[in-house]
Amino acid sequence: MMRPAEIAGDREAVLEWEARDVAEKQRRHERVMDWITSPIRLVKAGALAILSFTALLLGLGVVLAVADSDVSQVLAPIVGVIQAIRWTVWFLAAYGALLLLAATAGGVLYLWALGRRHTEPPAWVAPVRPAEGPARDVVPDEGAIMAALRNLNLAPLDKKVKEGWVPRWVQGTGRDGKGWRTQLELPPGVTVEMINSRKTVLAHNLVRLPVEVWPTEPKRQPGVLDLWVADQGLLTGPVEPYPLLTDGTTDYFAGVPVGIDQRGSTVTGRLMASNYGIAGIMGSGKTSLVIELLCGAMLDPLVDIDVYVMAYNVDYDPMRPRLRTLIKGDEDEHVIAAMEALRELRTEVTERGRLLAELGGEETKVTRALAEKDARLRPRVVVFDECQELFRHEEFGDEAKELAIKVMMKARKCAITLVFVTPAPSSANLPRDLAKTTSHSVCFAIGDHQGNDAILGTGAHKQGISATALVPGEDVGTAMATGFAARPGLLRTHHIRKEKGIDEITPIVTRAAALREQAGITPAPARPDAPAAPRVDPLADIAAVLGDTARIRTQEVLQRLTERRATVYRGWTFAKLTEVLAEVGAAPYKSGGHMVVATSTVHAALTERDRDSDEHEGTE
Repeated sequence: MMRPAEIAGDREAVLEWEARDVAEKQRRHERVMDWITSPIRLVKAGALAILSFTALLLGLGVVLAVADSDVSQVLAPIVGVIQAIRWTVWFLAAYGALLLLAATAGGVLYLWALGRRHTEPPAWVAPVRPAEGPARDVVPDEGAIMAALRNLNLAPLDKKVKEGWVPRWVQGTGRDGKGWRTQLELPPGVTVEMINSRKTVLAHNLVRLPVEVWPTEPKRQPGVLDLWVADQGLLTGPVEPYPLLTDGTTDYFAGVPVGIDQRGSTVTGRLMASNYGIAGIMGSGKTSLVIELLCGAMLDPLVDIDVYVMAYNVDYDPMRPRLRTLIKGDEDEHVIAAMEALRELRTEVTERGRLLAELGGEETKVTRALAEKDARLRPRVVVFDECQELFRHEEFGDEAKELAIKVMMKARKCAITLVFVTPAPSSANLPRDLAKTTSHSVCFAIGDHQGNDAILGTGAHKQGISATALVPGEDVGTAMATGFAARPGLLRTHHIRKEKGIDEITPIVTRAAALREQAGITPAPARPDAPAAPRVDPLADIAAVLGDTARIRTQEVLQRLTERRATVYRGWTFAKLTEVLAEVGAAPYKSGGHMVVATSTVHAALTERDRDSDEHEGTE
């Protein structure tokens, strides 16, 4: 106490605490001295008491002697006291054990009667009765929450509890949606992150599944545990049917329904000024969310939709009548198609920005009125599924990353929504700068916290925003999401089915096409299903890489071909090279112990082939 006072320059407080310190040291010294001198004083006091009592007895004896005129009466009181002591010793020796036994029995009987009246009998004595209810209360009130926290085996929290920490409830437990919510101020040394590290145990203590318990820290209330606990079984039951399954329309600028949150409320996914990054293990439900987004978008007649799937995936086939573009496959031509789409989008965001500037007025972004007025400003939703095939491509990967980031940053005001989907989020599969600029991030079941944080943001796992606890195959359609509401939370998607005997997608697509026809909106020109791959002439490429050198080893020829067109020649072997050259009479041969290709032979074969081709065209 003196040290802070010295730092603060409070001289009066320093003098006061110094005086208190001196006084306390003096009291402590006096107590120590008392322990030293007390035995001596006790002996003196005992001796003085015995002498005083003896003198009293002698005085009494003198009085008796004078009264009876008998000198022997002087010692009579002392003799009487000795006789009394002797009799007491005899009595205790003869009857003490019996008295002690009787007193003990009486005490036991008294305690037994007292305990029977005021307590329940122990379990080993009480008769077996069927349980009347659960051992732990399923309602997470203040008592249940404190019991759950005390049993987290969290050392800093246990220490504070032992020190007598009294919890302060910022907000008492009450109903919040389809669950319970409370706010508790944590003691010093205990963080919400620590509580999240024991989330599984906390959920067990509250008789819940981990996915049904959400401990978070409010942005404006540091040090406060905001705990939301779902009703038992709420997040394991079926989700209500898709709200637009049979009727209804949407507005791109207002958003579309995509599922429900942990409280059971409908979640709206914005499309205007928004973009999406979606990740999760295969079979976890990523495509279900994309299909919901697209079904909602197509029910707005203004919206054009393009889907690029870098895999042979049939999930989007039922939506083809309402899609502007549907390209699927994992060959180079499909990657090239996606690249062309990104290049087109880069040009389009620039063009739309110019159009907005020309239109002038107070509008700085595309609105519904502008989109209805000018077809060039129609809203667009562009999906890149299995986007890792695009970003990891040896030839186009770097360009794809650069284009995607540029388009993402400029598309916000242009009514262009980008959706990137990948099963394994990482800096290679989903560029970090791209993930940072996504407004809506969704992570379905994922195997590790690195992947979780790659899509939901650095530190998300430690903050309790984690999909690592979701089980693939069981929690299908359940994800952790950010951007849909003020706070990150759980998202459970509606399942629009397309399976044996059940087709819920086609009626929506049919209705969406009819809405567009009724609105008199002419579909935008569709892109071809896949652009034709550029024509490759191996013989001409071989001649080009040979240059003016007389002959080159076959290994170097293969290396130069790969550098020239990696997508075409990456898998070529010596046998493939020999086969192509042998067909035109320019097969490799051995020279100096190595297989080589002769430049003159290849050029001659190329000239001969071109001459034959010209003669054939002239004949036709």
